[in-house]
Order: sequence, then structure tokens, then C-alpha cells
Amino acid sequence: MVLLHDSLHFETPLGLQKYGSWLHRDVVDFFLHYCETMFTRYKGKVRYWIPFNEINVMSTKPWMGGGIPSSTKESQFIGAFHQMLANAKAVTLAHEIDSENKVGMMYNGHFAYPNSPDPDDVQRTEEFMHKMQYYCEVLCRGKYPNYIKKELERENISLPFEEGDADTLYRGPVDFISYSYYLTHVIVKESPLEFSGLNGVKTGYKNQHVEQSEWGWSIDPKGLRYSLNYLYDRYQLPLMIVENGLGAVDTLTPDKKVHDDYRIAYLRSHIEEMKKAVAIDGVPLLGYMAWGPIDLIAASTGEMKKRYGFIYVDLDDEGNGTLERIKKDSFYWYKKVIASNGDDLT
Repeated sequence: MVLLHDSLHFETPLGLQKYGSWLHRDVVDFFLHYCETMFTRYKGKVRYWIPFNEINVMSTKPWMGGGIPSSTKESQFIGAFHQMLANAKAVTLAHEIDSENKVGMMYNGHFAYPNSPDPDDVQRTEEFMHKMQYYCEVLCRGKYPNYIKKELERENISLPFEEGDADTLYRGPVDFISYSYYLTHVIVKESPLEFSGLNGVKTGYKNQHVEQSEWGWSIDPKGLRYSLNYLYDRYQLPLMIVENGLGAVDTLTPDKKVHDDYRIAYLRSHIEEMKKAVAIDGVPLLGYMAWGPIDLIAASTGEMKKRYGFIYVDLDDEGNGTLERIKKDSFYWYKKVIASNGDDLT
């Protein structure tokens, strides 16, 4: 599997800024030229392709998601339109070059529960999911949902559709859905629909029924099963979990060991629920990938101390350290999980 444009991790080429990045239609053509090069070069070698990483980040962090400095709703909608148009064109192009190619979408998974049966809480939760979900609607069903059309009308925003664009979206639906899963949200009627803060989780109340990470992210393995069923019931497409992990403070012992049993417990519980979604619920799951193999600066908070990796990197938030790499306990555990294809979670 190859990810073509790692939008969340700041890889929109700097040279495209003179065009306005994804605000300008020319960037769609540049991206398609890049896709054609990759599809042709790796024909028969790569089967699964993802054009954009966490494409819905355009609605929450437009600079990270597409190199767009403006955070207006209009710029977010236009940038998202161009990325989704490029995604649909990439699907069609990939199939033309090799009929065995499978092209998906990658979605920054945000799933929510209403805080109570109060109809206002339930309605606000639905509105939150609409905001997060509309990219899936466009990329899986090939058209904008009515609730987005109504929002565009209210905001007096016109998307730059040209002749043939609607047909391009309709004829270029994805072959599968991939997504990241870290947490779930609890929504109340007063919850803002705009994300607050870089960590992107201040959208509701703390869920009293699940544990929280050191950064206040809910640890909700059952939510992973729920999310798999939610997406498959809605879109009837194969799914792939491409990010799942725990950001935590790790301690290096004097003998250079990292005993991260908390990370093992997190991953074990999530994999167990994922397996239930497949074996009991019948969800067609293509694969599972953990985030991530090695410690790096967390994109959500800009901290080194928020570690996700199976490999410890000796570096602190101030840049001090030797950069030595040390395998954590979770490294050896996950190696065993991979070797057994998830059968051995002990």
C-alpha cells in the first residue's frame, strides 16, 4: 500500500504555494501527473493506493491538511473540493492504468456518542458526525450530501464546479475506506462543532465510562468495533485501519529498557474488538496498522514526550538526547502479534 500525499504531515510541496496550494485548480492537474507517474512506475507491484492522508483534516487544520493559510469556511470547502476532485480523478486513472489497482480514501476517524438520550444531545451528535463524515459521502457516493449543500447556501459559498466535475465525482468512488482511530467523543447540545485546540478533542464532555490517556484522549476499544460497523453499514465498502495507537510518556530505565505494558494493553484491547467486528459482525476488514513504529514529534501537540512508537528515541522536548533507538517491550509483543496474524495477543 502506498500513500500518495501525506497531507497531515506537512508534505504539500512548497513550490505549489505560488498557486495558492489546494485553493487553485491547477494543483489538481499537478497531483494527477504525480499519480500517473506513481501508478505507472509501480504497476503490478502496488495494489492498494491512498491519494490523501486524513483528507477531512482540511476542515479542522487547513494549513496542515493542504497548505492553506486561510482558515475561513470558504477556503476550507474549496480546498476540500479540489482534493476530493483529485481523489476521484486518481481512482479513475488508477483503474485505467491497471484494473487490479484499488484506490481508497483515508479519513481522520472521529466518532461520537450523545451524552444522554436528550433529543438535543442526539441532534448535536448527528450534526457533529455530519461535519466529520461528509468527505466519506462525497468520495464513496460521488456527490455532496444535502446537509452540506444547505450549509453552503447559508454561508453563501459557491464551490468552483466546472463542466464535468459532478460526473467525475460520481464516476470515481473509492474502492475501500481506510481511517485512523484513536478515541471517541461525547457530545452535548452545547458542544462546539469546530475543533478547539491542536489536540482536536475538546468537542464534548469527558466520557465517564472509559479511561483517559495522559492527554485526555478517551481509551475506547469498543468504540473501534462501533466505528467499523458504523462505516460498513453506511457505505458497504471494505475497511482498513491504518492508524491506531496510544500517546504516552515512556520511562527509560537505567538498563535502557522501556516497560510499556500500558501500550500493549491498549493495542491488545483494540485488536480484540477489531477481531469481534470481523468474526461476529461480518465487517470486511482489509488490514490493521498501528501508529507508529518509532517515536517522533507528535503532530497533534508538537511534543516529543507524547510517544507512540515501538522504538524509543532518546530525545526530549528541548532537543536534548543522543537519538539512540531502543526497542520497547511493545516492540517484541507486536512482533509476535504480526507473526501470528493477530492470533497470539498474550
